[in-house]
Amino acid sequence: MGGMAEKTATDPITVTEEAARKAISLAHREGHAEPILRVRVTAGGCSGFSYRLSFEDGSQAGDHVIEAYGLRVLIDPKSAPIVQGSTLNFVDAMLGGGFKVDNPQAVHECACGESFSI
Repeated sequence: MGGMAEKTATDPITVTEEAARKAISLAHREGHAEPILRVRVTAGGCSGFSYRLSFEDGSQAGDHVIEAYGLRVLIDPKSAPIVQGSTLNFVDAMLGGGFKVDNPQAVHECACGESFSI
């Protein structure tokens, strides 16, 4: 159970059970009827790109939709190639905890951990 992830060959990102469980809990706490999490890559930050996570009410045309442990994760077409092969995890720690994207394409991460370059 612990670190096992649910994935198909075409999914751009793998979601761990811990990440799904935490996202579902947060979505319900914020009043969302369905736990739908968008993972987006935006330009910016000190290393070039940043991840943005937000809850949504549904998918948009062209989105990759990943179902994992009761959570639906949406990736837009521009972000998908950048996160390809990544894993979304949740680290429960006092310092440095939270949602983390482990992206094998990232060649540099900024010291703050908020941005990356590929």
